[in-house]
Amino acid sequence: MASTPSTTPTASADAAQPDSGQQNPLIELGRTAGLPRFADIRPEHVSPAIDVLLEQARIAVDQAIAPETAATWANVIDSLQAGTEPLGRAWSVVGHLSSVADTPALRAAHAENLPRITEFYASVGQNLALFEKYKAIDAAEGASLTPIRRKVLDDSLRDFRLSGAELPEDRKPRFAALQERQASLSKQFSDHVLDATNTFAHWVHDAAELAGLPQDAIDAARQAAARDPDAEKLSNGADAWKFTLHFPSYFPVIQYADNRALRETLYRAYVTRASDLGPEFGQGKDEWDNTDNMREQLALRAEEAHMLGLANFAEVSLTPKMADTPTQVIAFLDDIAKRARPYAQADWSALQTFAREHVGIDDLAPWDATYVSEKLRQQQYAFSENEVKQYFPENTVLTGLFGLIEKLFSVRIRPDEAPVWHSDVRFFRVETLDEGAPRLVAQFYLDLYAREGKRGGAWMDDARSRKRRADGTTQTPVAYLVCNFSPPVGDKPALLTHDDVVTLFHECGHGLHHMLTQIEEPAVSGINGVEWDAVELPSQFMENFCWEWDVLQTLSAHVDSGEHLPRTLFDKMIAAKNFQSGLGTLRQVVFSMFDMRIHTDFDPAGSETVNDLARQINAHYHVVEQSPVSRWPNSFSHVFAGGYAAGYYSYKWAEVLSADAYSAFEEAASATGSVVDPVTGRRYLEEILSVGGSRAAMSSFKAFRGREPSIDALLRHHGMDVALPETQHA
Repeated sequence: MASTPSTTPTASADAAQPDSGQQNPLIELGRTAGLPRFADIRPEHVSPAIDVLLEQARIAVDQAIAPETAATWANVIDSLQAGTEPLGRAWSVVGHLSSVADTPALRAAHAENLPRITEFYASVGQNLALFEKYKAIDAAEGASLTPIRRKVLDDSLRDFRLSGAELPEDRKPRFAALQERQASLSKQFSDHVLDATNTFAHWVHDAAELAGLPQDAIDAARQAAARDPDAEKLSNGADAWKFTLHFPSYFPVIQYADNRALRETLYRAYVTRASDLGPEFGQGKDEWDNTDNMREQLALRAEEAHMLGLANFAEVSLTPKMADTPTQVIAFLDDIAKRARPYAQADWSALQTFAREHVGIDDLAPWDATYVSEKLRQQQYAFSENEVKQYFPENTVLTGLFGLIEKLFSVRIRPDEAPVWHSDVRFFRVETLDEGAPRLVAQFYLDLYAREGKRGGAWMDDARSRKRRADGTTQTPVAYLVCNFSPPVGDKPALLTHDDVVTLFHECGHGLHHMLTQIEEPAVSGINGVEWDAVELPSQFMENFCWEWDVLQTLSAHVDSGEHLPRTLFDKMIAAKNFQSGLGTLRQVVFSMFDMRIHTDFDPAGSETVNDLARQINAHYHVVEQSPVSRWPNSFSHVFAGGYAAGYYSYKWAEVLSADAYSAFEEAASATGSVVDPVTGRRYLEEILSVGGSRAAMSSFKAFRGREPSIDALLRHHGMDVALPETQHA
């Protein structure tokens, strides 16, 4: 794994304590709203900065609720935002660094201050005097507010109620304690998954065991072994290859390794991370087991719901979302499952038959499924993911992606400069051309590679929101775009799988939603204020372009020859696009239904475990039996550490919206010959991206499409709009 450069925060036992003034880069960040000086931020800056910025934020709250403060938008809402934003920005940077550059010292600083931050925001949400000020603003100014400010105020009043502002005073301390404990448990959950992932290593000393693996995966494993400080001791002078549970190391083994025992070893370790079986499969400590953590989180969420007078936490979660009730969500997921099940049964039957007749595996085990699927894909469509990967060098993909964005939305993307947290990170600016002169619209950081100390997955986060400053100027938005791709090996550039390309487009879609907003009220600017089950619309929308011939030509250049992706290979990819889409859909239904059920009718104090419920749901909805050793809920960070509690269904819900939105570009292509249509892009920008959370997501969708969404486009995109042969329905 890549070594950590000096720009990453590091512990320094004898470092001088920073003062509370401008020398502390976190305080400076809060005061100036500039870009973080990542090279200068150290763990020992965190607590002194939070001391200063918390006090500043508390003063702002006290001033807002003072009897002599008139209940006006400027006196209360604007002043409160100005006083608390520095704290939010500084803490956001600390949280970001804990995700991308984790160290023991930084983790300790984060843990020390998390309860203080949680307590403060809980106290603001519960502040009845502040709630009364907002209601007074509603009474005095509500009728004359702009639609944007009306949305801000309505959201705020709703959030006060969900934060317990109307609870009796003697019950508020308990409600605040619930928030603090949940925040702590969420961070612990994430830390346990990261620690379990980082700890595991499997060493191979016989090259014969690597048969089937792509050369770049073998080279990466050799590099990982060479970088390990214990390499000489562990290899005893012999050749060595080190495999880990970080996805770029783990997945090629599961997908390509002919050695069944090697696949099984990594699979068992991966699906038992942070569980009671973790130590059994080489993941270190029992204290990283998230079983009790999940139970406690669920119990606290249920208690929170009951204190608010709601039946369960799912009702709390759905209050600010598009979906109205848990029953509606469950019916939505049931409908998708019924539509997908025949296709999933056909997928599974074909895989079992192929494994038996062509791979010699009669008992298809979980660690075989991905491997056999890749073999089946290659037989049916005569190509492999590794073959495709050679056509997607990282820089070519970025050039094509940026070019697509520029054509659709009349902007341009250029390299920019800013302090970064790791040498891999790049920084860019987004500009428009006003009468020929470039005007800054937004900026973003791009952190693409997996490494130790960086949590897995891919995400976009808000580094700074668009807003109108007090002096009349505009603060432009800044985003973090983070992925976990395989880094370059040797003198070759990083190569992206097509799935990696899709992931990059997905996160960039989130980034565009945040960066291209024209709304200057921060609470509803960009992704802020967007219903959680609609926030995936722009990200999933962008994925569709990864399957367009003319777009892929701009994204591809063979790493050796420089040739674009051949049409013959593209046609095979399109034919394989919906390969096992039935199985993939049911997998998402299982995750979503599990999430909804544990937040509606699961009893955390009962005899049934979280993993028991996961198995029941899998048995009911899926056609593939779950592995007996699998403990996948124990690393389900979306739900237990990522804000998706009772909201994971959002991916499928938003996929209906995104597929239908993209069909507008397909309709335009019938006239123009290309989905890269600037006219439709302009409408999409104006009605979806630029309005952010300033109006209801359904209103934005209908403004763009002229009607409510239909599931037809989603079924068509997944190849589930055609009848299967009768023999495949069994």
